[in-house]
This record gives sequence, structure tokens and C-alpha cells, in this order.
Amino acid sequence: MKRRKAKLAGLQKRKAISGYLFISPFIIGFLAFMVQPLFQSLYMSFCDVKLGAGSFDLAWKSIDNYNYAFRVDADYVRLLTEELMRMAVYSVAIMVFSFFVALVLNQKFKGRALVRSVFFLPVILASGVMLKLDSNNALMAALAQTVEINAQGTTSITDAIQNILRTSGVGVRAFEKLFEVIDNIYDVAISSGIQIIIFLSGLQTISQSMYEAADIEGCTKWESLWKITFPMVSSLFLVNWIYTVVDFCMRSDNEVIDKITTYMNVNLNYGLASAMSWTYFVLVMVIIGVSSLIISKGVYYYE
Repeated sequence: MKRRKAKLAGLQKRKAISGYLFISPFIIGFLAFMVQPLFQSLYMSFCDVKLGAGSFDLAWKSIDNYNYAFRVDADYVRLLTEELMRMAVYSVAIMVFSFFVALVLNQKFKGRALVRSVFFLPVILASGVMLKLDSNNALMAALAQTVEINAQGTTSITDAIQNILRTSGVGVRAFEKLFEVIDNIYDVAISSGIQIIIFLSGLQTISQSMYEAADIEGCTKWESLWKITFPMVSSLFLVNWIYTVVDFCMRSDNEVIDKITTYMNVNLNYGLASAMSWTYFVLVMVIIGVSSLIISKGVYYYE
């Protein structure tokens, strides 16, 4: 028994070493190039920053920049609240969508490789150059405008259901958020490529003998999903959740980032921009920390 425990401990140690070696380039790069600018921006958030000849002139202002962001600026708090709420809703939608798409792609059917490529294609299209080409594509813009014009005066199924639920008065806000996500399913799908791959890799590690044993015991497919599949890939939910939240905060349509960029590049107010950036960063980290703690309580780890 002791020999078996020592063998497992040695295996876990080798896996840990391999993991640290894998992420070591990032750690080295972060320590070499990111630590100093990170603390410099934190110090700037408490200062009045003046641009000098090849340098910054910093004058200590205490918490004046934070006070301006929360009490003087008319839009920052509203945009911050809206973006955090949108992040929570869309992150949950992306997690649900990517998990069930991974379940479908894990099944055996003809053309499975092609379908998997189609679902991963948005990851390539969402890269910097392709996204810029897509946003500047006059043909796509004209097509979208034509669809919008033709849709005027007609009622879609989702609009009809939404009107019925709104009339009933039950859970109006929740249904509005739900149908907002449905109307923006393209954004959800284009942000789910990496999550689908991670879930799919986890599903492929589940032994088929577990499902065969469950079938012999009379377990239904629905029960197998929640008693076998979900627990076995539960650790990946934590990984995907953190990735999804961070990825959402880096979206090009993030209005908080746009406002910070405006203060920095247009108004040249580096101190206020730093204060707004650090406020957003800390709030996101708190959300990640609290949600990760809650998710980790339900994670099932197995050998």
C-alpha cells in the first residue's frame, strides 16, 4: 500500500514538474517584461501624469483619480456595471453552449472532423487581422443592413415568445436577458471555440467501460450525463470559466476599455486611465476569485 502511494506521489510530482516547465516561458516573460509596467501603472493611478521629453512627470494626487472616476465621471460607473453584468450573463451562456456542443461533437457520426473544424473556425476568424477585416467588410455591412431592412414589419418566433412572456409579467428581466443572448448567438458561438476543444478533450478521456457498466445497471442517458459525464469533466469547468471571463474582458466591443483608451490616447490623462484600469482589473479578479471558489467546491477530482 505504501509502495503504491509513493508511486502515485512520484507520478503527480512528475506531472507537476512537466506543467511548470510548460508554463515557464510565460512566467519568465511576465517577470521580465510585465511586472515593472504593472506596478508603474498602479503608481500612476495615484498621480497626475504629465508627459515630458521622453519621460513621465508624476505628481502625487492620492485618491483623486479614483474619486473622479466614481463621483465625477458621468458614465464610468454605469458602463462598469453594465459590462460586469453582461460578462456574467454571456460567460454562463458560453459555458453552457460550449459544453453541449462538445457533447454533440463527441458522438460518432459521418463528417465529424469537418463539423469540429467548423466550430473551431471562429477562433481563427476572431484573431486580430481577420476580425479587423470582418469589421471593415463593406459587403458584410451591406448584407447586414439588407437583412435588417427586410426584417422590419415581420415578427420572429423569438419576438412572439418574448412578447407573450413579457405580457405574463413573470420573470421579465430574466427572459429579456435570455432572449438577448439568443439574439446574439453568433457572438456566443464565435467565443466558444477554445472552450469546446477543452471540453472535448476531457470527454474523450472518459472510459467507455463506465458507460457500459451504467447501461447494464439500467442507467438512462440522462442519468449517465449527470452521474458520469458531468462529474468527470467538472474540473474543466473551472479552467473554462476563468478563460471565458478573461477573454470577455478583452473583447473589442468592451465599452469600459473604450472609455479608458479614450482618456489615455485622446485626453492624455494617464493617471485617470490607470485608475479606471486598476478598478476594472480588481473587480474582475474578485469576481474570478469568488466564482472559482464556488465552482471548485463542486469539482470532482479523480485519479
